[in-house]
Amino acid sequence: MIEECLFVEFGVEGDDCPLADATRATGASVDARPPQLRTDGYALLQFSSTNGDGLAAALDADDRVRYLHVARDDGRYTYRCLSKQPCVLHELVSAGFLADSLHYRGGEARFTGAVVGQEVLRGVLDTAGDTVGVTLERTYPIGDRSDSPIATRWGVTPAQADALRTAFEMGYFAVPRDADASEVAAALGVSKSAFLERLRRGLARLLGETL
Repeated sequence: MIEECLFVEFGVEGDDCPLADATRATGASVDARPPQLRTDGYALLQFSSTNGDGLAAALDADDRVRYLHVARDDGRYTYRCLSKQPCVLHELVSAGFLADSLHYRGGEARFTGAVVGQEVLRGVLDTAGDTVGVTLERTYPIGDRSDSPIATRWGVTPAQADALRTAFEMGYFAVPRDADASEVAAALGVSKSAFLERLRRGLARLLGETL
């Protein structure tokens, strides 16, 4: 039994899948579940965004997209559709990448997930190296994030450090914001209230140490 499981995050540029093209055309931010590849070659896509009409129109005009469905709930839109063109994620998954979440913004993507063991990681990295625009952003053992620079220096918990880092990377602190609390929470795989609590506690710890 292999005990080591690694968190992995990839940055993707130049993908020409429907989600990448639609967010590139509209500037929208999209949080997506890992697509399900069907036996007929179509990929089932499920994703959400605060962008409604613009994103829907871009996807509806894409000949590769079939059966687009859009639902609105509390200012956020949930999308479901079939895509004739799988994204580069499928190549990474075939190599052993266990995808957890996908975030698209302005045509670029960030994939987070896990790999089991160093040998599988090497295979995934080899695949990523052969795929245009895929770069490894970070990796660390799951269950052992105490060596995070933020956690080590300022004493915040690993979960708080993740919340702060992800919020910063996604533009939550930008003016105007590039991502709202719901989008950051989705990228972290937690509820909005859990993200906001981690963010407040982490910021309180950082401010207490620096002011």
